[in-house]
Amino acid sequence: MKQLIPGLLFAALWASASVATKFGVQSVHPLILANVRFFIAGGGMLLFVYGIQRRKNAWPSRTEWGQITIFALLNTTIYLGAFVLALKQVSAGIGSLSTATNPLFIALLSAIWLRRMPRWNETGGLVLGLAGVGIATYPLLQNSYSTVEGLLILLGGMISVSAATVYYARIEWRLPTLVVNGWQVLIGGILLIPFTVLSAVLDPAAFSVSQYDERFWLSVFWLIVPVSVMALQLWFYLVRQDAIRASLWLFLCPIFGFAYSYLLMGEPITSYTVVGTGLVIGGLWLGRKK
Repeated sequence: MKQLIPGLLFAALWASASVATKFGVQSVHPLILANVRFFIAGGGMLLFVYGIQRRKNAWPSRTEWGQITIFALLNTTIYLGAFVLALKQVSAGIGSLSTATNPLFIALLSAIWLRRMPRWNETGGLVLGLAGVGIATYPLLQNSYSTVEGLLILLGGMISVSAATVYYARIEWRLPTLVVNGWQVLIGGILLIPFTVLSAVLDPAAFSVSQYDERFWLSVFWLIVPVSVMALQLWFYLVRQDAIRASLWLFLCPIFGFAYSYLLMGEPITSYTVVGTGLVIGGLWLGRKK
């Protein structure tokens, strides 16, 4: 019971990010949604650390500024920027399904980083996972719920966040987690500004129709509080209890994701969805098998 309720709640909240993003990009350009989220979330965390907690020795050194900037570029600017852009062209269910493949990319990139041949189960798990996403996406491509361009953007984002995770794990961080997270989110937002400005210049019509309505602000609130704060705190709790069992809750994220997509967005659930999700879950199990 120590893991059951927190685990279910974590999977339910974490999987809701795709639907919340999908609602948000219906009101504003995806990069505007990303920038607003990053600045509010990053600024809020840093205000809490430096203004309320008043943590001592929590200011990054010159070396740590460089490490945080690299992490921010991979984890926030590229990954989350690509994620919100892709959700404009990809169904929310596929967004959740792709997120679940993250551990498979991490295992493969870790093997490359450590200069060892990937284990058979790591490669097999990744192949199964990507095949599952492909099968689940096939009917959505036919019905215009997803595009090839959106899937490629999503794939680039998944590779970037996996590289960020491997990079983060290789560094012995002196700073508290909240400090690193706050700065990397804020810096990630700053690094995203040039791309946002360039997009506005190249496609001003897409930005001119942005509406900062109730749907937009509810989306921002959900992505910051239930997803970025509550879900991550639950995840840290689960990892402290048992890291291996904690990872198993990722298996439920695609199921919750497709349920949200069907109930809230009217996206179809077909036999392809079931088979594809099954392959992704099987790939996750195989990839994490010792």
